[in-house]
This record gives sequence, structure tokens and C-alpha cells, in this order.
Amino acid sequence: MNLQVIRSRDGKPEFVLLPIDIYEKCSDKLKAELMADQDKNKDADYLPFVLEDYVENPVALARMKAHVTQGALAEAMEVSQAYISKLENQKSVTPKMLARVNKALKGVRN
Repeated sequence: MNLQVIRSRDGKPEFVLLPIDIYEKCSDKLKAELMADQDKNKDADYLPFVLEDYVENPVALARMKAHVTQGALAEAMEVSQAYISKLENQKSVTPKMLARVNKALKGVRN
């Protein structure tokens, strides 16, 4: 049997690589154990991902929430992608610009 142990930087075993045929024989049991572990730790230290905690710029936030790329927003606003990037890297955005972005995003979504 050819198992490979991958160790962390401090030398402790962290992962195991095993042949696919062995994995397939054990996968149902592994999945059941993982599900049991998930159920035990369901609420422990779980913090939902909130985009607003990581993105402060309102242009970037609106674009990401709309699932639109910078390029698609740029096309809708008839500007370059570099301009959208510049807007998203500014500390503040005027209300007029934010309204223009939101209008363009509505057009992209439809």
C-alpha cells in the first residue's frame, strides 16, 4: 500500500494521500464520519461570511453583490475597466457616482 503523509512546517502529520481505489472503498465511511464531526461542531466557532466585513468601497461592494465583473460594469458605464478599478480603490465615492454605478448595475442584471 502506498500512503503518503504530508507534514506541516513544524513536522506534524497534517494530510494523507492514498490511492484512489483505497479511497473509494473507504469513502462512505469517511463521509459518514465527516458528517458526524460537522454535526458536533455545527455551531462552534461558526461565523458566516459577510462581504461588508471585508469590502468597504461602495462601488466594489455593489458590483460584487450584483455578481458583475469590473469589465461588465465598465462596459455598461461606457468607461474602461481600469477606471472601475480606480473607483474601487478610492477611499470615498460621491453619491452621484454611486448612483451612476447602481443604475449601470441594474442594466447589466436585466
